[in-house]
Order: sequence, then structure tokens, then C-alpha cells
Amino acid sequence: MTSRIGQPNTETDTALHQRLAGNGNRHFVMVAGAGSGKTTSLVKALAQIERTQGPTLRRNGQQVACITYTEVAVEEIRGDVGNDDLFHVSTIHSFLWTVIKPFQNNLRAWVNNRLQEKIAEEQEKIDKPRTKEATKIRAAENIERYKRQLTEIGAVKGFRYGTGSDYSNGVLGHSDILKIGPDFITEHALMRSVLPRRFPVIFVDESQDTDPTFVDALRQVARAVPQDFCLGFFGDPVQKIYMQGAGPIPPEVEWETLEKPENFRCPQAVLRVINRIRAEDDGLEQTRGRRIAIDGEDVPVEGSARVLILPADERRQERLVDARRWLAEQDSDEGWLEDEDEEALRLLVLVHRMAAARLGFPNLYSALNDKSPEDLSTGLIDGTAWVVRPFLSYVLPVVLARHEGREFEIMRLLRKHCPRLQPDALAAEDTAGLLNDLQQQIGELVAMLGDHGGASVGDVVRFMRDNNLIAFDDRYTALIDLYAETTEPIIEPTTEDAALRFMQCDALELWGYRTYIEKLSPFATQQGIKGAEFDKVIVVVDDQEGRTNTFSYGKYFGLTELSDTDRANLAAGKDSVIDRTRRLFYVCCSRALSDLVIVIFADDTIRMRDALLEKAFFEPECVHVFD
Repeated sequence: MTSRIGQPNTETDTALHQRLAGNGNRHFVMVAGAGSGKTTSLVKALAQIERTQGPTLRRNGQQVACITYTEVAVEEIRGDVGNDDLFHVSTIHSFLWTVIKPFQNNLRAWVNNRLQEKIAEEQEKIDKPRTKEATKIRAAENIERYKRQLTEIGAVKGFRYGTGSDYSNGVLGHSDILKIGPDFITEHALMRSVLPRRFPVIFVDESQDTDPTFVDALRQVARAVPQDFCLGFFGDPVQKIYMQGAGPIPPEVEWETLEKPENFRCPQAVLRVINRIRAEDDGLEQTRGRRIAIDGEDVPVEGSARVLILPADERRQERLVDARRWLAEQDSDEGWLEDEDEEALRLLVLVHRMAAARLGFPNLYSALNDKSPEDLSTGLIDGTAWVVRPFLSYVLPVVLARHEGREFEIMRLLRKHCPRLQPDALAAEDTAGLLNDLQQQIGELVAMLGDHGGASVGDVVRFMRDNNLIAFDDRYTALIDLYAETTEPIIEPTTEDAALRFMQCDALELWGYRTYIEKLSPFATQQGIKGAEFDKVIVVVDDQEGRTNTFSYGKYFGLTELSDTDRANLAAGKDSVIDRTRRLFYVCCSRALSDLVIVIFADDTIRMRDALLEKAFFEPECVHVFD
């Protein structure tokens, strides 16, 4: 295990370890603010369980489940606890698949019911008198496809977990697993009995962003098993930035809520800012701040927190460059001009149209952002949109591996994603011929995504489908058919055609998008940096570039009028654009290890300055207006 586990316990850590050692109800919720060392507390708790309960759990063939939000977080925690089989560290989807995989008959029944539901949904479209004729035709085609799948699933020997749904070939996708798992837990007493016996301790990391149906399912298990089972949530409601997350986890009777107020990351100037922001939310006041050793003494780092207000005109990119030069001159620090060292400087943008143009994916950005559904516009920001996932996780990595001569990596990716290399399919294949075909097809894919390939995103998707290189889910299957039927480029975008517009983009734009998402440029999205930290942080605030109702700094700062929906949400105590933007602002500001700068593009710079001074997040002398 790593040295992180050997760090001194905070009071909250000690309280948690006492809770874990108890004989009664051990369920808990830990609320840990930004920079508090939440992951450290989690892995230290895992180590505590290993020391005190490890031998008994191993003897009983039981495991401790640690469920987190991303594969990156999984690898981070695994790096802390090592390869100890006592710990089952996984994402939500992988954990749920582990739990439901043995229930193959139930899975078959679920798929059957799901297809019946899809048929009913499509029939409802046909029956509506105002449905367009083209939509009715597609719905009828979908019904025929679903009916065909109903007849084919009877021949499926077993279901497996894949990237996207392909029921006829026994593949269940991400969205399926997230529906099936909680359903099985809540509807079957056997599941609620088996789960705590197999995993007598379940920790859920980043609980605020965890799917609420999964949280509710685990709550049911905890209610049914108040002893000899421990359910623990680690998270921070003020860092909930995804619409679908559970948010706060209200404790049940006899549960314990543990608050971890320390902040080990931010300098004092930034700590004061984020405490003022958080005072408008749950009021948790963070303490301590980052410290460094000077002459053997632990000294607080003061740092800086400033605001630069710039005109919102056509010279945004130029003005941003000028602002960075001004900071470098003011501080005599060239670090503000850094473009390569991602730990030194990060520019955090809500949705950065200028960055998209600079990095070469303006049309892709526009397709998934402008007049697009919430799941696509939000998923564009963090790379989770269903239309881009296959490219980021599979297609582009395969092409990149071929360019770099990493043939073993190509085979690894193909074994994971290609239906033709799955065990059931291989049994009926000429292996040598199959591998030769795959080599040739990967070469064609590389050419399509090359500088002179001339292919559209849709062309690449069809190529992948036609050669059975990936199992697409139903959404993609329908999209491919729609793309094949659409011969003219879409000029006037609508919400319904966002995915189709994406398919019409030049495939080369995928490379620029990958550069953006994988943080290979100085730009990072504000939603995509939770958990990260950088020496210097520039947060770029520009509502005009966002074009989304999800966040609005203008409304948050009090300059933009609230809509009727906003007022209704606030009056009803529902999650509002104000709440979401506040949480996002807190996350962004709490990334800085040394210096924080908020660059705001405003139509009226003086009004913006006055609004910020009224908020009193920053010291008045640290708010600067540039014309």
C-alpha cells in the first residue's frame, strides 16, 4: 500500500475508524470538501478494514467493494491498496455486472421486457396524429428490428457486458446495466440477501455524482441489514456537477454523518474565496489550507485570488492572451504563459468555442453543443456523450496504436470491443483468416482517419458497423440508418438532429476533440477537472460561449434575469441554474495550489464589477477591469 495510507489521521479519520470497528449499525456518510483528502480517507479506511477484519473476511470468501465514478479513479485507488484480492475496486457499471452476471435467466427476461417496451414506445409515435411521416416510417422500421431481436434472443447462450447494446448477440450496454442492476436489487429479496453476504462492506466514492437509483437500491439493502454490513458514502454535495447525480445523501436513522473540513490544497487567499462561495450552500467552513516547510517550520501559503473583467467582443482570444501577459508582468512570473506543463497552468472554460476552433473541431463542437439535447451538450464537455464514447475509448486509440506500432495494444482493444474476437464468435471462425481481415480493416480505418482520408464521422461509424468491428447500441444503429438516408448537409440545426449533425462532421475533427478531452492542451473544461489540482488556474467565464441553460454565471452573479422556470425551481427548493453554477464555480476555484485568476468576459464590465463586489467573494483591490 502507498505512503498515503501512512499519513496522520485527521479527527474525521479517527471517528470513521471507530465507526467501522463497532458492532452495531456502521452505515455512514462522509462529507469532504475540495482538497480535504477524501480519497486519502477512503483508502485509509480500506487499510483499517484490512488490519482489523481482513483475516475473517478472507476466511469467509468475502470482499470489500469500493465503487467509484471513473476508470481513472479506479486505477488511483488500486494503486493505493495494491493487488489485494480483498478489495473489489470498480466503476458502478462493472460492480453491477459482477453482481447480476450469474442471473442469466433473469437477464433474458429483462431483455425480453425491454424490447416489448421499445416496441410500445415506437408504436405510440406512430399512433400520434401529429407525428411526421418520416418519423412514423423510422418507428415502423424500429418495431420490425425489435421484433426480430425478440426472436433472436432465444438463441443467445449467455449475456455479457459490452460498450453498447446488441441484444441479438447477447451484449448488454452501459445504460442497460445501470437499469438492470438497481432493478434486480430492489425487486428481488434474494439479491438483497446475497449482496451483503458477498460484500459485507461497500464504499461508494463520489457519491454526489452517483446514479440515484443505484443509491436508493443500496439504501434498501442497508435498511434490511442494519448489522454485519457497512454501507459508506464518500462525497461532497457542493461538488455535484452532473445533472444525473444523487447529490446530498441524507442519512437514515442510526447512520452517522462525518464532516471533513480540512483543505490541504488551497492557499489562504483561495481558501477565503471558496469558503465565501460555500457559505451560500451548505455552510461547511474549510480550514487549514496548503502549507509548506520553511526552515523546519510549517508555514501557510498565502497565494493570490484575482478577477480580471474583459469586454465580451470579437477579440476574446486576443484579450485572453493579453491578460496572461499582464499577469506574467505583474507577478514577474512566466508561468502564466505556460502552454505545455499541465500541472503548472490550467485554463478552465465552460465550453470553449475558441479552443474548439484553435484545436480543429469547430463543427463537431457546434453539432453537439448548439441546439442539442442536454445529454449530448453535457457529454461533449466531459467526453461521456454516447456518440463520442466509442471514438475516445476504442476507434482513435486503435488508429493511434497502429501509427505507433503498438500491435499488442491494438489486439487488446479488439479483444475488448470487437464482437468477432469474443470467445463464442471465435469458435466458428478461421482464426488466421480473421486476423488477416482485421489487419486489413484496421489499415483502412487508419486511412479514413488520416490527413487525406476525406471521411465523415458517419462514414467511419458505418465502416465499423459493416465490418462488425464494434457492437453498437440501438441508438447508434438507428442513427446509422438515418445517416444513410440523409444525403444533404443539415443547414438549420434542431434539437432532434444533433447526433446526425455529428455524423456529418469531418472525421479529422475527432483528433482535435481528443486533444481537448485528454488534456493535451492548456485548456480544460470546468466540469472535467474535479479532483485535479494545478499550480496556477485561470477560470474563463463567458456565458455567450456556453449557449446552455445548465449553467449561467450571469444569473449566478445577478446580472441576467431569471426565467420563470428558474424562479419556480428556486421557490420549490429544486436544483436550479443558480445552484448548479455555484457548485461549478466552487469546483473551479478550489483547484489552485498557488494562484487563482477569474477572467470574466462581460457586455458591461462596470456592472459586472459592481455585482462581484456585492457578492464579496474577492477582495475589492483584487478585482480589475480592462477596456
